[in-house]
Amino acid sequence: MVDVATLADIEAIKQLKARYCRYLDAKDWTAWRNLLADDFESEIAGAGGRQTVGADAFVAYTRATIGRPSQVTVHHVHAPEITVTSAFTATGVWALNDVVRLVPAVTLHGYGHYHETYIKGDGQWRITSSRLTRLREDVATPLVPGALATRLRVAAARLARRTSPIKDQAQQKRLT
Repeated sequence: MVDVATLADIEAIKQLKARYCRYLDAKDWTAWRNLLADDFESEIAGAGGRQTVGADAFVAYTRATIGRPSQVTVHHVHAPEITVTSAFTATGVWALNDVVRLVPAVTLHGYGHYHETYIKGDGQWRITSSRLTRLREDVATPLVPGALATRLRVAAARLARRTSPIKDQAQQKRLT
């Protein structure tokens, strides 16, 4: 049987993730940053994946790639599987549906999962790591047929990474 303290921790982590999505979509970068541990690690798995170490670096990268007001995003998470592993640590898996306007007339609809770890300090839960795995990505564009739209999405993602002033770990190693 699960005790009341564990249930309270699970609910607090659900609230944390809800704020994560809301602040990200509202582009409230200061509030969003406060949800992450300083040593936060992010990984976007799959083709064109990226790894970022450090909360400030992750916020800067996200802000540079989808932070413009014209880049509307909608992140919905659901069906959480949260395991409290100690009084101060937990893990979670969340189903994800997101919509990201990459450029005008090109919108990504993504489906996948966040695999996360959490730490509790000063009475607050924070996200310490997040690995995004994609099950599917659909590109919606009324002007371009499906196969071409996929190529366009891949090209737009590459361009965003190349033009981002924030480099991931692999890029930094290649440059040094």
